[in-house]
Amino acid sequence: MSTGTTARQDTAPDRADRPARPAPSTPPIAFVGTGRMGGPMAAHLARAGFDVRVWNRTADRAAPLTGAGATVAPSAAAAVRGAGILVTMLADGPATEQAATGPDGFLADAPGLVWAQMATVGADWTARFGRLAARHGVTFVDAPVSGSEGPARAGQLIVLASGPDRMRNVLAPVFGAVGRATVWLGPAGAGTSAKLVLNNWLVDLAETTAETLSFARRLGLDPTAIVDLLQSTPLGAPYAVQKATTMLTGDFTPAFALKHALKDAELAVQAAQASGTELALTQALLPRWRHAAARHADDDLAAVYTAA
Repeated sequence: MSTGTTARQDTAPDRADRPARPAPSTPPIAFVGTGRMGGPMAAHLARAGFDVRVWNRTADRAAPLTGAGATVAPSAAAAVRGAGILVTMLADGPATEQAATGPDGFLADAPGLVWAQMATVGADWTARFGRLAARHGVTFVDAPVSGSEGPARAGQLIVLASGPDRMRNVLAPVFGAVGRATVWLGPAGAGTSAKLVLNNWLVDLAETTAETLSFARRLGLDPTAIVDLLQSTPLGAPYAVQKATTMLTGDFTPAFALKHALKDAELAVQAAQASGTELALTQALLPRWRHAAARHADDDLAAVYTAA
């Protein structure tokens, strides 16, 4: 994973060893987007002792966070009023832009704010948000996370941070509360590039797993035996084995929803094309994944096995 800079990793202590309260200098935090990923992240921040104000487009997704100590704001603008740090964890670029702009948007009156954009929105939207932040006097940090709902609930995400060096110490307590490690990758945009590279690997691996199980079945083999065989060799990547087991059991309870994995695959293809290269494997899987998503959009990405 090369970004033209040297990555620096800041590891956080195990959850049980982390301080109960944030650094005294950490300002109030506005957290916008409290869905499957954002909800657990905001809860970790509130339980760690931060002053957290949350807002979500669907209000009932934010309401339970009062139990963790967060305050629910009536609008995105109200959430950032008096805050020093903003975290966004919305579904995609358009949703983030909608929450940012307009009279009730979080950029309506936010000079001096530090904006940590932690969702996966792609290269174009990341660049767009960087320019938008600059126009409003806001410091922009591109910091998507690697990990699904399980790691989010456990506080074990990897933060792929990029932005001004002076923000490292400012955001270290925040990132340390939601993840087990932070990797700083260079100027804003590098974090998103790394996330697209990682998720491109992930979707290709999931597709290969689905195809392999289907291939084995059509040859008259027991796919479970093939999974056991793979697991006994260096070929059996732990993630692939885990997804293979999920595919064969047919339990598609979402850890990483197919619709989001598909979105990330499309973003990776777009970024590759913009850079003058081609992701042939990912490009090839898109039609099948779109077909699977027509029936399993909210299910785990392992549901692509139904279309293999």
